[in-house]
Amino acid sequence: MRQATTGMDPDSFEQFLDQLRRFVRERLIPAERAIMESDEIPADIVRDMREMGLFGLTIPEEHGGAGMNVRQYARTIHTISYAMPAFRSLISINIGMVCSALKNGGTEAQRAEWLPRLAAGEVAAFGLTEPGSGSDSAGMQTSADRVDGGWVLNGTKRYITNAPQARVALIMARTSKENLPKNAHVSAFIVPMDMAGVSVGKPDKKMGQAGSAIADIILEDVFVSGEGLLGGEIGKGFIFAMKSLDNGRISVGAAATAYARRALDSALRYATERKAFGEAIANFQLVQQMLAQSEIEIYAAESMMADVTARADAGENVLRQAAAFKVFASEMCGRVVDACVQIYGGAGYLAEYDAERFFRDARIYRIYEGTTQILQLQIAKHMLREFNDGM
Repeated sequence: MRQATTGMDPDSFEQFLDQLRRFVRERLIPAERAIMESDEIPADIVRDMREMGLFGLTIPEEHGGAGMNVRQYARTIHTISYAMPAFRSLISINIGMVCSALKNGGTEAQRAEWLPRLAAGEVAAFGLTEPGSGSDSAGMQTSADRVDGGWVLNGTKRYITNAPQARVALIMARTSKENLPKNAHVSAFIVPMDMAGVSVGKPDKKMGQAGSAIADIILEDVFVSGEGLLGGEIGKGFIFAMKSLDNGRISVGAAATAYARRALDSALRYATERKAFGEAIANFQLVQQMLAQSEIEIYAAESMMADVTARADAGENVLRQAAAFKVFASEMCGRVVDACVQIYGGAGYLAEYDAERFFRDARIYRIYEGTTQILQLQIAKHMLREFNDGM
């Protein structure tokens, strides 16, 4: 069991959430069309997000954050994710992955140096995926060779969210050429992006999620001092980095659930306004079936979110539950946005209507932070391990 977490004062948190809802409604949603055209979040909105403390939601108060527990964090991500996905992407890598890895696996000196900077809004990136490997650490090629005073890193990380804006990246690299049990051949390194030998590729063009930038991070003979090794011990930091994926998967699940709600609200509004055969299409039973089924599935995902976050805050290991929530919520979101397009009919295929971009935006939820198929394998392995241990 991990240590239970209490989080923010409940009344203060609810006040914050009310403020965030207004921010989403009054600032973020009205800016979406301009962001779709520019593929960039305006600087004034990023500034406002920093001032609201959105980059430090779960960072302890002594390091400048809000000190939220997992349930509060998920509800916050759920609230901001009613708007287009770019806003969550900008902050979630900081909070759900890099800060989580630092809190759980960093040295005291590493936490003291980096957590306040990240809480203040320095953008972070998480460097795991490579051109030839993703979830399979055995295929990782990025190397970290020990030299006097530290390490030299070489390799390329691919599809890295926030890479163009990041000030620091948590990079996974091999510290052993041989594959070792429990991924001990891989360690995690804190790499400032302005270090000599670090470069960022051209931002990739994507199917959806306008305003969220991804690109390669290229490492060419990058010297990282010994203080940059997460946790100060080889083969250990990677474990904490992977554990941070639980928070990342909860974040994606919360985002997918909220975006499904956004799509359903849009479909419901359109169905009541659009008329066919002299009446609103919302009166047609097969349209009602799609609306009702979407509501049922969103409710199920919301219930899963409440359960997994309560378990996490109670100190349970939620690897399997976080994976299950992410799989269900992301697949559910895909079904809901598809129903939204169907309800819109021909208009749902046109870029001038929201249904089209909901459909494109939602597709990535089933891929990043572990594909549905990888997570299904992970869940099954844990089920089988528990069954065999109990025999």
